[in-house]
Amino acid sequence: MRTALLCFTLVAGCAGVRDALPPPVASRSEMPAAVQAYPEQSAADIIRRAHAAAGGEVWVHPDSLKLTGYNLIRAKDGDVLWNPYSMWRIYADEKTDSHAAGGKVRIEAWTGGKLAFLLAFDGVQTSNQDGVMTDQSANATWGENFGYGAIRNALDEGWSQVRLPDDLVDGAPAFMVELTDPSGGVTRFGIRQSDDAVVYVGFDTPRGWHERRYSNFFTKPGISWVQPGRVRLFYDGVKSNEAIWTDFQVGEKFDDSLFTITEAPAALTP
Repeated sequence: MRTALLCFTLVAGCAGVRDALPPPVASRSEMPAAVQAYPEQSAADIIRRAHAAAGGEVWVHPDSLKLTGYNLIRAKDGDVLWNPYSMWRIYADEKTDSHAAGGKVRIEAWTGGKLAFLLAFDGVQTSNQDGVMTDQSANATWGENFGYGAIRNALDEGWSQVRLPDDLVDGAPAFMVELTDPSGGVTRFGIRQSDDAVVYVGFDTPRGWHERRYSNFFTKPGISWVQPGRVRLFYDGVKSNEAIWTDFQVGEKFDDSLFTITEAPAALTP
């Protein structure tokens, strides 16, 4: 009886997760992303539409950006919440290395009223809560953080674009493209076919193959900018954290001192 019940449970469980029988070979195009959609479209065509869908010229060539929200850190000894979590960016006019620090950037996180993470680049030097970082760990850290912005520069002189086989990203058909920057760095992007949103980026880092999956897109009145609110980060297929952005500011003026750290802040940077 117990054996029969177990068999029934297994069969019922399998039936519960079953989708549908795949179509015959003549109807293979009915499976999402099984064959290339719009094969006449080039990688550059797809990228142009992604630029327009994200906000157009304002999004492609922003002067500055501030993102605020929180970060869910998936640690071995339990999850950690960074709240608040903020990033300030001043963008460089051009970019030749997708995975190197460019322009100016500051990333700051707090937990339980205490500083949890601080890293900044002033255009020349990287610094953290202890001051200027002189070892090579600074380059490795930025190599793990920069990559998404490559799609903004994808059509610049010296860059190349190749269309890859279409795929599913979080179950949705996506165009896949591979970009090579002037330094030889490679970055892959997934662009959702239904709305041209950038939903995936992947690139090699010192920590392994890094992927980011984007969702929960939102906008603000009067600003031509579409911001992904949820960013899930993976290394070698394992989720490391989720950055949740709940607000953004575009085009604000930031003082240069924001990007040079001489000591750890005593309170949250406004």
